[in-house]
Amino acid sequence: MGAEETLAHLPALRRYARLLTGDATRADDLVQDTLERAMVKWSLWQPGSNLRAWLLSVMHNLYLNQRRDSSLDDASVSIDEAPEAGYEPWAQVGERLDMQQALLTLTPASRAVLLLVTVEEHSYAEAAQILDIPVGTVMSRLHRAREQLRLRLEASAPASVPSLLLVKR
Repeated sequence: MGAEETLAHLPALRRYARLLTGDATRADDLVQDTLERAMVKWSLWQPGSNLRAWLLSVMHNLYLNQRRDSSLDDASVSIDEAPEAGYEPWAQVGERLDMQQALLTLTPASRAVLLLVTVEEHSYAEAAQILDIPVGTVMSRLHRAREQLRLRLEASAPASVPSLLLVKR
């Protein structure tokens, strides 16, 4: 693996991992696991294709596998419906809810789409490729995630809703 090529993507990988996991230590572990997996699976990357998208795809799949393996998810529940570890219904969350907490109340599938499109600035097609889902699914998950996040943040602090994650492109 071209170390220089990969190093250029570390900030994006770490940012995405931090937002996925909600924890700096778990994020660092996920980045390390992603880089290890990428090295093992390097022959699957197609030169000339988007390395960052491929690395994010590897990370996303690892994250889902780790969640399944840690038995945090009920195997009979779809990933869209599976509650996040530590998930609390909105009514039970404290008076103030910052963005990180609000993101963690979203399902992992909704959060992943929201982060890829709004934070990492991938197109719907790129997000669909990274997550290995149809573009229409990206669009519907993104719509639901934005709406859930907007409602949660408005209920907490109407004046502080960040437009970055909630504005449609």
